[in-house]
Amino acid sequence: MSQAVTFDDVWIMFQETDRKFQEMVRENRERDIALDRKFQETDRKIKEVSRQIGQLGGRLGEFVEELVAPACKTIFMQRGIPVHKVSRRMEADLPNDRHMEIDLFVVNTDAVSLVEVKSKLTTEDVREHMLRLSEFKEFFPEYANKRVIGAVAGMVVEEHVVRFAIKNGLFVLIQAGDSVRLANDDSFVPRTW
Repeated sequence: MSQAVTFDDVWIMFQETDRKFQEMVRENRERDIALDRKFQETDRKIKEVSRQIGQLGGRLGEFVEELVAPACKTIFMQRGIPVHKVSRRMEADLPNDRHMEIDLFVVNTDAVSLVEVKSKLTTEDVREHMLRLSEFKEFFPEYANKRVIGAVAGMVVEEHVVRFAIKNGLFVLIQAGDSVRLANDDSFVPRTW
């Protein structure tokens, strides 16, 4: 025979259900707090790794520039372009937040060469450098009386990028073993800006 359920029985079941519900809410809140801490720690670690990768990329760029800079003197001299000075990181600013940065700047008495250096050179890098060449005298008016020629350099340069740069009148310096060589043939005549 079954017993009749009283109001007190229902009240006790309701209180037990409410206690279990409150316990679940508390456990969920604790899990959310722990999960938030884990997400914050993960975000912190991702930011740190991103910062380290950025530093490594910057150091790789510096390494490539260190390799290309002395080669500029030799390679340009072999092409009959005497080199008086090679400078790194030439920068200039104009109004409206316009900025220009030149990786390597090669100077002689009548010409300057702007060299864009990348660990992996792309056609987009070549296009951007050609824009830089066209705007150079606006940013550096002190060189307005000099011929401006362009060069691009890279440790990794695909053949189609080499062809594109040469077709557009740029010298192309590429890695050859542990040194740098010119990809242009002897008949190449650089474009002047």
